[in-house]
Amino acid sequence: MPKKAKPAANGQEEGPVPCKQVKVEVAGGPSPLNFDSPSGLFESLISPVKAETFFQEFWEQKPLLIQRDDLALATYYQSLFRLSDLKSLCRQGVYYGRDVNVCRCVSGKKKVLNKDGKVHFLQLRKDFDQKRATIQFHQPQRFKDELWRIQEKLECYFGSLVGSNVYMTPAGAQGLPPHYDDVEVFILQLEGEKHWRLYRPTVPLAREYSVEAEDRIGRPAQEFTLKPGDLLYFPRGTIHQADTPPGLAHSTHVTISTYQGSSWGDFLLDTISGLVFDTAKADVELRAGIPRQLLLQVETTAIATRRLSGFLRMLADRLEGTEELLSADMKKDFAMNRLPPYYVGDGAELSTPGGADCLLRGGQLPRLDSTVRLQFRDHVVLTVGPDPDPSDETREKVIYIYHSLKNKRETHMMGSEETESHGLRFPLSHLDALKQIWSSSAVSVKDLKLTTDEEKHSLAKKNLIFYVGDRVFIP
Repeated sequence: MPKKAKPAANGQEEGPVPCKQVKVEVAGGPSPLNFDSPSGLFESLISPVKAETFFQEFWEQKPLLIQRDDLALATYYQSLFRLSDLKSLCRQGVYYGRDVNVCRCVSGKKKVLNKDGKVHFLQLRKDFDQKRATIQFHQPQRFKDELWRIQEKLECYFGSLVGSNVYMTPAGAQGLPPHYDDVEVFILQLEGEKHWRLYRPTVPLAREYSVEAEDRIGRPAQEFTLKPGDLLYFPRGTIHQADTPPGLAHSTHVTISTYQGSSWGDFLLDTISGLVFDTAKADVELRAGIPRQLLLQVETTAIATRRLSGFLRMLADRLEGTEELLSADMKKDFAMNRLPPYYVGDGAELSTPGGADCLLRGGQLPRLDSTVRLQFRDHVVLTVGPDPDPSDETREKVIYIYHSLKNKRETHMMGSEETESHGLRFPLSHLDALKQIWSSSAVSVKDLKLTTDEEKHSLAKKNLIFYVGDRVFIP
């Protein structure tokens, strides 16, 4: 599991965060995708299909194939990742298993051809050319700026982690056997052509990856060939296999995936523990002991089943009557594992070693008569939970604000044990003021819903990432 760290107390936070975001055009001209907003990016990605149509007719329901005869888009797709990029990537230091898999589909099974340790380009190319092996490159957004740019916007749009893998397959070859995934999948064809076969799910909206035998899946429900600039979407659980047609050039495509562990069942598991904890503090029935020897029974007793059913109905009634912020771990895990905001360069010009330096860059401190607004709203989550301070015996609730501004792009979706949460902690009395800032395009400091001017000024000048007028202020 990733290493987790609690937010600093009293709304203070150490370490650098980006001061601004720089926007550029992709090398070679304007991007054919719209990066003005997360929704604009998604709309341009699935164009000419409208987002409303997509979510009504396709999302979690059935595949969508978009075949385009658009030279500009095909050229842009090809720039995202090429087979020729592997040479420079290998020089940066990539490793078998972690960064690259080499595999073939043999008699309906996946055969892994990985070596040990660091990947050398000549060996990789030899396996590709002579063994007809597929090269799978994990999470290329760690290295390729434009994929970072796309996936960061999609994480804002979906409110869920967005990963990717690139697959490079020689002509007349297939890398993976028929299988289904536990993610929503968007395929962008980058180079060459790929022949796809899709089958009806045996497990709709599957929660895990699984290989399926050819004799079980029947005939394909859909069969087609993708060319550069084409897009394919299919829901989790969709059985699929793909091969590069013989006699043609190699195929390169990128699989962009999202919504892993983002079902109502996952959300229920995330919220129910906090709901039970709060209800038990107020209701003596939930604090009463279970019957003697209940844990020694082979089967659940009728009495225990009736009591649990009653408690669940009571929890449902309590849930319908609450306006509290739901979810704790899912929000936190999303914030601490997602991509940081997209920027250009090495990021040195976007960071500051301390508040004083950033003040010089950003201009004036917020005053009581200042108007402020959140700078990176799409990269901030707000939730309420028990104070983790071991000295707090009452376990009073506090407000958490987690952000992804200091996340490391290099570890995105890699399950790094070094992953930490970055954020702030506030007393529950600040909830209305924080909601006010969150929901407003801009708010005057003096109008914040706090008791005293001192509290308002303190919140504005010490605790959040703001635009003050046209300038960025980060304490």
